[in-house]
Amino acid sequence: MEQLTELGMRARRAAFSLNSLTTEEKNRALIASADALEAHAQEIIRANRTDIENGRAKNMPEGLLDRLLLNEERIHGMAEAVRSVASLPDPVGDVLEEWTRPNGLRLRKVRVPIGVVGIIYEARPNVTSDAFSIAFKSGNAVILKGGSDAIYSNSAVADVIRGALLENGFPEDALLLIRSTDHETTTRFMQMNGYVDVLIPRGSSRLIQAVVRNSTVPVIETGAGNCHIYLDEGCDAEMAKAIIFNAKTQRIGVCNAAESLVVHRSVLDTVLPAAVKKLQEKNVIVYADEEAYGALTKAAAADPALKLSLIERASEEDFGTEYLDYKMSVKTVGSVEEAIGHINRYSTKHSETILTPDEAHARLFQNAVDSACVYWNASTRFTDGGEFGFGAEIGISTAKLHARGPMGLRELTTIKYQIDGTGQVR
Repeated sequence: MEQLTELGMRARRAAFSLNSLTTEEKNRALIASADALEAHAQEIIRANRTDIENGRAKNMPEGLLDRLLLNEERIHGMAEAVRSVASLPDPVGDVLEEWTRPNGLRLRKVRVPIGVVGIIYEARPNVTSDAFSIAFKSGNAVILKGGSDAIYSNSAVADVIRGALLENGFPEDALLLIRSTDHETTTRFMQMNGYVDVLIPRGSSRLIQAVVRNSTVPVIETGAGNCHIYLDEGCDAEMAKAIIFNAKTQRIGVCNAAESLVVHRSVLDTVLPAAVKKLQEKNVIVYADEEAYGALTKAAAADPALKLSLIERASEEDFGTEYLDYKMSVKTVGSVEEAIGHINRYSTKHSETILTPDEAHARLFQNAVDSACVYWNASTRFTDGGEFGFGAEIGISTAKLHARGPMGLRELTTIKYQIDGTGQVR
């Protein structure tokens, strides 16, 4: 615990120093960090190779290996994400409201940094640079606790960024990485009241719930992604094929990948077989309820290219599963209201979409589905800080207090009241 306490004290000191940095200074530090990531790409890739080899030896699923993998293209993407944060407006110091009381007191409601942000995450080394950039630009120090599966990658990325900060005259302890990978250290990190102001978990449902249960530090809950696509009556088959294929297969190991199809029975015999046939290009296994299974069996009899070997009957468990794999559940419904009810029951409150030509149905769906991001005729894969124009994100919150959806710079600030007087007493 002594080592964690020391890290907490160092982070506090760094956070205090960050308060005095101008926006221009923060941007200069971020650009230097982005440049260093690209300059040291081969070192990071070598470290990542060790994590990948260890992951394969442990039979890590392909979706998680993909999330863990770093190459020159992805490191360039990480650097660009840091640069994009540098280009964004600095929220610190924004005056949200200003007013004068009858007694002459002048009040301002101002955005300020939270202080020290803690993040616990799994095999996602890009989180190391993403979290640093958003925390730094919003004036916060960050303590990171990655999983053992990415320890070499996370260490390499953190060392490069810390080196860039030090070389350019900025506090290197703005980014601190806990390098111990044991569970006891993780639990102690969750209980660093007085040093860590807020804790953000990123990863599996198991990890997130462990943090929520064990943390004595306030938690912003980020969610696992059992994301749904609802095919409404009259939906366009070509649009459905393209969106479903993108949402399910572009990257299977991410939280905004679609895991569940909800299908109006009027399109069971038309749109669903076409969409499933497209998914089979990536060998996606479909777990269908009885009605959908019957429709797909009938379609396969007429079209031998539709492979029955990739279609199975769904269990109740399938509807609530985040597969992170080439798998997808299918549920049949008779109305948009029934679709909403099913999604609200099984969703993890992350991202859902309706495919429909009916604006009334779309607005009902968007208003009634209780998720952070609800789309009309678009892929769930857009739930992302960069895609929303926030730059890199710190996570996607499925909670309703302090933040919801992709969390960017503003979501890592709190408010302070500044009050000017002329000698008033109460």
